[in-house]
Amino acid sequence: MISEKVLLEQARRFDEQALTEVYDRYSPELYRYAVRLLDDRDLAEECVAETFSRLLMALKHGKGPRQYIRAYLYRVAHNWITDSYRRQPPPTVQLNTQWQADPDIDPQVAVVKNMEQQEVRSALFKLTPEQRQVMTLKYIEGWRNKEIAQAMGKPVGAVKSLQHRALNSLRRILVKEHEVAS
Repeated sequence: MISEKVLLEQARRFDEQALTEVYDRYSPELYRYAVRLLDDRDLAEECVAETFSRLLMALKHGKGPRQYIRAYLYRVAHNWITDSYRRQPPPTVQLNTQWQADPDIDPQVAVVKNMEQQEVRSALFKLTPEQRQVMTLKYIEGWRNKEIAQAMGKPVGAVKSLQHRALNSLRRILVKEHEVAS
């Protein structure tokens, strides 16, 4: 596998094989990231397409990533997602009547787990876009703080601070929602 640095150099020269490798390497994880934040597969596909389109335009104009392709792509995708939320509020999740229950899973456990996931997702949408990005990259994508810092163009200390504030905010939001529900 080609290193990211070599891949970036080749992509800057519009090497077709390198650009294909960039897409093949990063599009699946960008798509999963976008689906998690948008909760809409069509919008996630649009986000990935626009992210790579913006990469190509930036490279064409001598701009784009200087060191890390992956971090650059996530920053572009995050900005697209944030703009998407500004254009319209996040959609509510609709029940799909065609979903079939797994007979091996206890329905009560499945319902509780699903409710907890929806509760956390709802709380995540109440965070600032930067806090949401840090939490998603750290706890859902499994990135290290250094990688998150590269993607966000921030020092590692700022990422840790955002993570700390986001965790505190999530805790307050979830506790408040539980108090209201009781």
